[in-house]
Amino acid sequence: MTGHDGEHTDGISVVLAEDQTMVVEAFAELLGLQPDITVQAIATNGAEALDAVAEHDPDVLVADIEMPRGTGLDVAAELRRRGSRTRVLIVTTFARSGYLRRALNAGVTGYVLKDSPITELADALRTVHAGGTVIAPELALAAWDQADQLTDRERELVRLVGEGATNRTIAQQLHLAEGTVRNYLSTAMTKLDARNRTDAARIARERGWI
Repeated sequence: MTGHDGEHTDGISVVLAEDQTMVVEAFAELLGLQPDITVQAIATNGAEALDAVAEHDPDVLVADIEMPRGTGLDVAAELRRRGSRTRVLIVTTFARSGYLRRALNAGVTGYVLKDSPITELADALRTVHAGGTVIAPELALAAWDQADQLTDRERELVRLVGEGATNRTIAQQLHLAEGTVRNYLSTAMTKLDARNRTDAARIARERGWI
């Protein structure tokens, strides 16, 4: 994690979390040009993001979704659990309604796409900091069209399938009977209209449900 000026100012203090170094450094440089925004730290994975928020207590965490050691949604949910005052703004390439639903459930108050101009990102930061909510307009209408039908347990199993785990491995990891795992996955495949367990993981990921 690369540290920046950690002093609190009268403006908006920010931690950036993004696993692509060039992207996050560009964000940091461009946001640093805004007179009211101070980038305190850069994190390249979910664990670093949590550490940086704990250390710097920023007003806003700007995070990608897909990161190692914890997604942006995982980080948002954990910050909510901890009662952190830091508000979370997701900046991602994934225009998937399922991701937006999960983000809102995790307490995220901003969700914008990476191809937005930096001025829009800065404005979104200001809105989130002021207590408002910012949702990319192309996502707002689509968000409720396709409801996530999976239960938390089904979602967990399908995610593990997507990571290459066998039914036996999943059963051992989650302390379930192998038949129970098959039943959960069978129900998930039916809900997703999937041909097999691998197809179920693909469909769920495409919809942003896992």
